[in-house]
Amino acid sequence: MTGTDHAVLVLRLAAPLQSWGGPSRYNQRETRPQPTKSGVLGLLAAAEGRDREASLTDLVGLQLGVRVDQPGTLLRDYHTYSDYRGVPLLSAKTNAKGQQTRTTPAKHTGVTRRYYLQDAVFVAALRGPKALVQSLEEAVRNPAFPLCLGRRSCPPTGPVSLGLRTDSPLKEALEGVPWQAGSHRRRQARGATVSLEATVEDPAGDRIALDVPDTYDLRTGTRFVRRDVRHLWVTVPSGNDRPATETAPAGQPDHDPFALLGW
Repeated sequence: MTGTDHAVLVLRLAAPLQSWGGPSRYNQRETRPQPTKSGVLGLLAAAEGRDREASLTDLVGLQLGVRVDQPGTLLRDYHTYSDYRGVPLLSAKTNAKGQQTRTTPAKHTGVTRRYYLQDAVFVAALRGPKALVQSLEEAVRNPAFPLCLGRRSCPPTGPVSLGLRTDSPLKEALEGVPWQAGSHRRRQARGATVSLEATVEDPAGDRIALDVPDTYDLRTGTRFVRRDVRHLWVTVPSGNDRPATETAPAGQPDHDPFALLGW
């Protein structure tokens, strides 16, 4: 159902590196293949200048849809860390008071494995009350805090906001946005349209995503709540006027199975 009191904010999430983690912690920091609701809401909260302890009630109510314009590839980073005070790192053991003890013999450097998506491009659509969505769009264009795509080390490439749309279902909103992939990816397209993977929030969806945050407060930690989503495909113009049945030039194959992977 649509109405004049609602609107849709469209974001372009592109960067050399992105990382959309979920419940993963400690030495293994994973990334999801698509932006999570926790990550996108965190970007909006940063744009508005909200403190980590601020309520997220209004943001959690936004409906999220994500379109995969360029899936990117997975990168694993070998990352080391140490205590800035020069003291030994904490061990997995605890004392009688339940407090973690320091490593014995002393260990001053630890290793984490952090995963990123490289060269990925997504389109995110957020549907909600018009006044809230309008204020969020203004905040994204003039952010109070620097914006990042999942982690502080992942600043976006180019403007994030693609503007506001009149109220519509998330699927229609995603279908109305031009293909945002890089020029090298668009040149691989055959035909006038391209089918892109998408996930939309839907109470009747047949899948579950565990990525709705209750808080970003570091003292209490974030607990994630489930939401129902639906997987689908949307068709958008490719910007390529060459017919899909056009014969490939001599020496080039008619079918490129790696094109769907962005290679």
